[in-house]
Amino acid sequence: MTRFISDRQIYEMAVLKLAPSAKTRLWIATADIKDMYVEKPGSREMVPFLRILADLLKRGVGIRLIHAKEPGPAFRQDFDRFPGLWGGVERVLCPRVHFKCIIADGLRAYFGSANLTGAGMGAKGENRRNFENGLLTDDPALVEPLAEQFDAVWRGAHCSRCGRKQYCTDCPLEGN
Repeated sequence: MTRFISDRQIYEMAVLKLAPSAKTRLWIATADIKDMYVEKPGSREMVPFLRILADLLKRGVGIRLIHAKEPGPAFRQDFDRFPGLWGGVERVLCPRVHFKCIIADGLRAYFGSANLTGAGMGAKGENRRNFENGLLTDDPALVEPLAEQFDAVWRGAHCSRCGRKQYCTDCPLEGN
């Protein structure tokens, strides 16, 4: 099933349901990443999204994160509150990444305009959110090419010709 989602639905469907439902792996790509607070699954308690990721790691879920720029100090401070994230989240910084997606277990995905920020996909109030949209799908014809795009960036398939190597601290090419 493929479904168009927008605004608050992105938070409800992609962040609160899709990401925490991952059983084996969760892949996230975003241009911008900020400290984002969400409702803890099964609770009304607001917690950093990083806590959701830390809980997934404790359950044995592998997490890969691609982002385009270094997050701000609030994100880094929250990151430090969850020591399991340091060794658990595999991360690549690629300044050319502008696509946004969440892929759970290679079977279900959100992709669209929302960055991994409170205004993009977080629990911000209606008058403080960006106008966003995207697709939520389990259609292999959509999930597989999205996962391939993610994996190509992850393994550095574009690095030799990207032209931004001097800004890329995580370029997998030899001699970086």
